[in-house]
Amino acid sequence: MSFEGTVPTRRLGPAGPEVPVFALGSWNTWDRMEFDDAVRLIQRAAAVGAAFFDVAHYNMGPHAENARTDLIFGEAVRVAGLAREDYLLCGKLWLWEYPATSFASQMETSLSRIGVEKADAVVVGDYMGPIDVRQIVTDVAAEIAAGRVGSWGVNNWQAADITLALDFAEAEGLTPPTFAQLKYGLARRTMAEGAHYGELFRSGRLALQASDVFEGGILAGKLAPERKIGADVGGIREQIVAVYPELARIAAGLDATPTQLGIAFCLANPATANVLFGVSRIEQLEDNLGALELLDRIGADALRAATAGLWVDRAVNADGSW
Repeated sequence: MSFEGTVPTRRLGPAGPEVPVFALGSWNTWDRMEFDDAVRLIQRAAAVGAAFFDVAHYNMGPHAENARTDLIFGEAVRVAGLAREDYLLCGKLWLWEYPATSFASQMETSLSRIGVEKADAVVVGDYMGPIDVRQIVTDVAAEIAAGRVGSWGVNNWQAADITLALDFAEAEGLTPPTFAQLKYGLARRTMAEGAHYGELFRSGRLALQASDVFEGGILAGKLAPERKIGADVGGIREQIVAVYPELARIAAGLDATPTQLGIAFCLANPATANVLFGVSRIEQLEDNLGALELLDRIGADALRAATAGLWVDRAVNADGSW
């Protein structure tokens, strides 16, 4: 049954924008589709109130792919007939070559590739070594002052660094990060629900954007992904593959698909402002929209109780350290 309602909204952190609870990612999506299909997918997302797009220029570090996905999105959103005020755009700032490649340079390049002047929000990417948190906060503030960025968040930062960013921004009168984009879902819960980030969410200092919800497609039934997928924090991917049959059984018992169960679980957490997922077919978006009906029908407490046994990353460090 096709979704006929409007996707609800939640605030993306204390000073962040009001956003739909769904966002569509760009990594391995727009560049894997026929162009006309991309246009129709964008139009459908807008029609149901889910026109929130995470679009990055994949050109550094582990993502040095020089993908055309952002270029394709920029053209497709125009052909789809959406004016800039009709959708929300979230960009990425990479730390892999920062500060040699400045945030200003990254934003100018990324925005020009998409063909817009401003991102409503931006996510500052993850890292493998020490970072200068104070300089990052200062440089993001400069992009906000320049009018290229509205608000910002972080991607899988260690808890001590995000806390420092919040404290430093407050002390200096700069714009603080308002959300954290974390790996979160049925199998990975420790970081988002643990003592460190969990307290930041409960206190209202940050909101959660759930990402990699399906572990690169594994928890959607693609047990041996053929494309590049995200990092396996904690080395637990085999365990995640092993729980899929039980996930599928639980979903069937709730008259839902595994993907609907995965998204509904994320939205059952009041800290979750938004769920970021990648879809390359309109049928996948339609399926995901069914998560809203599932959550409404079953309820948050019952969903969490039914899926408690799928949590496999309990031994992973809750503070985000590897």
